[in-house]
Amino acid sequence: QVQLVESGGGLVQPGGSLRLSCVVSGSIIVINAMNWYHQAPGKERELVAGITHSGSTTYADSVKGRFTISRDNAKNTVYLQMNSLKPEDTSVYYCNAAGVITATGLLEVWGQGTLVTVSS
Repeated sequence: QVQLVESGGGLVQPGGSLRLSCVVSGSIIVINAMNWYHQAPGKERELVAGITHSGSTTYADSVKGRFTISRDNAKNTVYLQMNSLKPEDTSVYYCNAAGVITATGLLEVWGQGTLVTVSS
């Protein structure tokens, strides 16, 4: 069984920073892609940033230059450093592990979400 646990959300003032972490545990051989999505109330879930096993990254236009995604393959952990936060970044952030290769097959796993609130 593969589990995914996120941490690091909270309340921050505009212009502030937060760092989200996501740890994937279980009988994992390799995780191909690790991603962060967000979903604001009444909106669809959208990709914020993604990183491949080799370290290639992609970002939503709205966060380029402000957010940085990184991962530690040895720890099956992905991070999202969020700087210069804006009120419109307020959302529930979800960690996603795609192409998780285990002894029994290929999986996609989602976290439970962590709330980020940007407000003064």
